[in-house]
Amino acid sequence: MALNRVTPVGDTQDPHATPGPWFAGLRLLRWVREHWLLPILLLAAAVRFYDLTAAAIWGDEGSSLLLARYSLGEIWRHAAYDVHPPLYFMLLHGWIGLFGDGIFALRSFSALAGIAAVVLGIWLVDRLATRRAAIFAGLLLALLPTAVRYSQEVRMYALLGLLLMAATLALVYWIRRPQRHAYLLFYLLLMTAAFYTHYFAVLAALCHWIYLALIRVQRGYRFRHIQRPVWWLANLAIVVLYLPWLPHLLDLTQHMEQLKVGGDVGWEPPVSLGSLPSMIWSWLIQDDGENLPLPVFGALPLALLTLAAVAVIRDRSVSRGSVLLALYTGVPLLLVFAVSFITPVFIERYLTAYALGLPLLAALAIDRLYSRVRVLALAVLVSLVAVELVGVNNNATVDSNDQLDRVVNYVNQHFQPGDRIVTSDMLWYLSYVYYDRTGALVRLYTPPTADGRPTRPNEYGFGTLVTPDVYLDSLAELNGNGRVWLVGSFDDPAEFLPLPPAWTVGAEVHAGGVQARLFVARSPAN
Repeated sequence: MALNRVTPVGDTQDPHATPGPWFAGLRLLRWVREHWLLPILLLAAAVRFYDLTAAAIWGDEGSSLLLARYSLGEIWRHAAYDVHPPLYFMLLHGWIGLFGDGIFALRSFSALAGIAAVVLGIWLVDRLATRRAAIFAGLLLALLPTAVRYSQEVRMYALLGLLLMAATLALVYWIRRPQRHAYLLFYLLLMTAAFYTHYFAVLAALCHWIYLALIRVQRGYRFRHIQRPVWWLANLAIVVLYLPWLPHLLDLTQHMEQLKVGGDVGWEPPVSLGSLPSMIWSWLIQDDGENLPLPVFGALPLALLTLAAVAVIRDRSVSRGSVLLALYTGVPLLLVFAVSFITPVFIERYLTAYALGLPLLAALAIDRLYSRVRVLALAVLVSLVAVELVGVNNNATVDSNDQLDRVVNYVNQHFQPGDRIVTSDMLWYLSYVYYDRTGALVRLYTPPTADGRPTRPNEYGFGTLVTPDVYLDSLAELNGNGRVWLVGSFDDPAEFLPLPPAWTVGAEVHAGGVQARLFVARSPAN
């Protein structure tokens, strides 16, 4: 017997009719709700890969590339004289071997690490709270401007954030199932890798210890994980695995003056009370906010502090995961800020890995507000997204036609056999050599000071990447006829003065704050 199809109320009578836009919109919303992770990851990828090659390689990135071109053994040796441990450079060495040293390939390493950190941040909040909180966290973390910025640089900061997010997630899993020692094994391997990536990884370890101490003495259910021998053994294993690098770290701390001579440390500006809110503004809009009216300047940090308090106070979970996130972001921020009154190290990129905890903590607060005052929660979420979009836009405003590579390409095109190239500053040199295609020895101008003191870098810091034949103490050493390209700051054309009297300008070009001038050098006899 044939069954008659009953058409539901509201269905179209024409099976070939095209669904209206409202129906299509509902289907899209249903799909997003069921596949919510994919749109967040696409958003994270979009903002990190957008204009990835627009900005030219700058000095620090150039140092990464020079170091990564050595063999693994040589990377270990040279990194011992640098201000960062060797793991990132070793991984970059392998990445270059697989994908080449094009600027897109190089920066993709950090971009992918940044996207993976977003995944782990979502995963962490999903373990600590609700799925709704995880979605909020994913959206805010995907757009976090400081994370986006350092996911677009050939440096170790995105990798450090990935490792610390993964280690913190492994710690949460172990706390919930302490009998599963595999979680603790993952933790010690990830933390060891973080220590070999950046010295500030020690701040994450400190946060983890403080958290375990707090949940040990909290009221109600007390976690005794900090007393477990396996926790102490895991941390002892981290120390043992780090022992091969420890002598280099101690040697580096004993030669801080040599690093200051080379300009690798000691260049950081002194901090003030306003530096703390400025850091928050930098994380969120890529501007220190110091030109804002005072009430506005203080409002955003206070609002975030209030959200952190809401997340912690309204946390009814047994393990108090919001406390972990508050410690992860707050302790490094406050500790580095305090230490910087003695030795300035309050630099955004050093703390970007810890800024990742800020959107996660805000997501917990918004989720808890949502359960009580939905309109307020959504207003806070929209406001934070709007602030982050300002920062994402600031990151994206790069004029690719006004970059150092335009200057270097001009020199490459007009270079003639026998031309000499001289740069005025180590950072310009490190950037320049990446784009140089002439095959000439690019020199670094290191004139003595007025009282005769040498300005050549020593073997520490960036100086470990440069051979002695690169340095040029006097332009007079470039004797005889020929052409010389002087490459330096466009804002300081006097940095090469005094020029030899027989030199005449033949051409000049500038972009990205850099100027290249071609001089025709003739001997006095001519």
